[in-house]
Amino acid sequence: MPTGSNSDTKWKGSREAWLDAAFELLLDSGVDSVRILPLAKRLEVSRTSFYWFFKDREALLDALVERWREKNTQGLVRQTEAYAESITEAILNVFDCWLDPELFDSQLEFAMRSWALQSDDVARAIDAADETRIDALTHMFERYGFEPLAANVRGRTIYLTQIGYISMKTQEALEVRMRRIPAYVEIFTGQTPQVRELQRFQARHKYTTEAVS
Repeated sequence: MPTGSNSDTKWKGSREAWLDAAFELLLDSGVDSVRILPLAKRLEVSRTSFYWFFKDREALLDALVERWREKNTQGLVRQTEAYAESITEAILNVFDCWLDPELFDSQLEFAMRSWALQSDDVARAIDAADETRIDALTHMFERYGFEPLAANVRGRTIYLTQIGYISMKTQEALEVRMRRIPAYVEIFTGQTPQVRELQRFQARHKYTTEAVS
């Protein structure tokens, strides 16, 4: 390899830079826009430099699917496994996903589900992700003493409600969502969240009730 690593990187970019640019195009314009030449122009690098990192466009698309899987599926699963003293606190850990795109990117989820309408392979990946996520939510309820069927129904209800939000591109102000959170928790669990649990949740998202007159 040449010794001028900085100039080499500028000339051909990096694998992460190509993936980041591909994600931007996927989110902005859909999967049909994710092509090598537009990506090279966006990165201001040689088109041929793409092949330093990916065999072909299909390899890039596979890498996009894998990054989505790690970002959204594993992000959600990790939140279902996070420490909580009660099922209501556990649900609030999951709700972190809906407010923090670092844990679960709803815009990316919408783009992937749109892509799945054009690709059987991506549709199968979506189906597998749905099953993994619902299983994780089900196991979370079971850990807090819910019977398997009730745990599964509650997990499915939480998940399908949020996917509905995403699919419909529903937009809510943070104030509106925060006011609804306690009722959602009670509906999903049958239990009222503790004030301290709600306060910790609100603090994580930099929201205070005092800030609203």
